[in-house]
Amino acid sequence: MAVISGACLCGQVKFSVSGEPLRTGICHCTDCRQESGSAFTFFGVWPATRFERAGETAQFRGRHFCPRCGSRLFAVDDREAEVKLGALSQAPTALVPSYELWVKRREPWLLPIPGAEQHEQDRNRPG
Repeated sequence: MAVISGACLCGQVKFSVSGEPLRTGICHCTDCRQESGSAFTFFGVWPATRFERAGETAQFRGRHFCPRCGSRLFAVDDREAEVKLGALSQAPTALVPSYELWVKRREPWLLPIPGAEQHEQDRNRPG
């Protein structure tokens, strides 16, 4: 099973995931925009059992970041680990978003990803 690793900007926090993600996506919601400081967040979701981490993190609303350099890294619960794919050590990756969330907040100059599901809001909540 392939292992993908990542780290924060200063290297204090490291993480890895193994195998293929359950899903990959892009989110345009206000929280993701504010958290990333960008127009969207690119993330992958793995079973929590295939996620490992080392180093001290701080968290806000369940989202972990490095308290030293501020890098946003992941959110994890008993079931799943959502990893910020921009924090992976090797780029580019072969990971391609299969869906987009909160497209009603997508910047008009960003085009939909070809073949990706488009959700006005969350995947499990109608627009």
